[in-house]
Amino acid sequence: MRARRVALIDTTNRHYREIQMNIFHRNVIFTTLGFLLLFTRSVFADDLGPTLDKIQKSDVVVIGHREASIPFSYYDANQHVIGFSQDLCQKVIDAIKVKLNKPSLNVRMIPVNSQNRISLVQNGSVDLECGVTTNTNARHAQVAFSDTFFVTLTRLLVSKSSGVKDFSDLANQTVVTNAGTTAEAILRRMNVEKKLNMNIISTKDYGESFLTLQTGRAKAFMLDDVLLYGARTLASTPSDWTVTGTPQSKEPYAFMMRKDDPQFKQLVDDALTNTMKSGDINGLFSKWFQKPVPPKNINFDFAMSPELRALYANPNDQAAY
Repeated sequence: MRARRVALIDTTNRHYREIQMNIFHRNVIFTTLGFLLLFTRSVFADDLGPTLDKIQKSDVVVIGHREASIPFSYYDANQHVIGFSQDLCQKVIDAIKVKLNKPSLNVRMIPVNSQNRISLVQNGSVDLECGVTTNTNARHAQVAFSDTFFVTLTRLLVSKSSGVKDFSDLANQTVVTNAGTTAEAILRRMNVEKKLNMNIISTKDYGESFLTLQTGRAKAFMLDDVLLYGARTLASTPSDWTVTGTPQSKEPYAFMMRKDDPQFKQLVDDALTNTMKSGDINGLFSKWFQKPVPPKNINFDFAMSPELRALYANPNDQAAY
């Protein structure tokens, strides 16, 4: 009898230990699954990167635009932002909507200028700057750049009656340019190296620079040639003004975004590359550079250069210098 009781107790203890082990294993499994679920969610969230994650949570993408950079990014008569850069930017916005499955994603437009555009991208006020910013190595310490979407040259806008043909004609003259641009840096360096004794005025935007030129306070306006053609369209008689001078630099335009976000850069680059390689870029180029554009319905008659055609065939994000 005693042996039977001992055996029964042993059996009961064994069953109890088995139950305890099962409970332990089950808890381990549930805990592991919980960690795996949290890890998976974290991985998927990280896959979006900081910018897309921000847009996902806020349901808003913030675009930086220019106010008077004809024909890239500027206001029309109804204060809508239009231009070549904005059409390309819309391709990126559409890609963001698809990526996040947010067809009704809100878009907030914020005007930027040459002086504040980098800081507004850095501090998160702007998710993507779609304007006319040159990709330079020096700026890589502050922001990241998309693939190049346009290439231009820095030259001069002058009155046809000014007698100015090149930069050497500007010795002891007043020249205006936009503050915070590569053109300003080039002009100031040239002034020192070539001892031209120019008086250099730096303004906040294209409209103010061209007004300075038109009112006779400056003899010439230095900037990217395509933007000078755009500024000329603002004149009452555009034909009174001409773009001239030996090109001083090549300026590759690209969209700016925050650094260290490869997921967002990849999305932006893919949207631009698809537009270029599909041939859609040709229609957009023709729309803004070879047909009449607002505000005065003037045709730039600006042909696509061989260099630009090569870029669109093989997009890249190479800096200018």
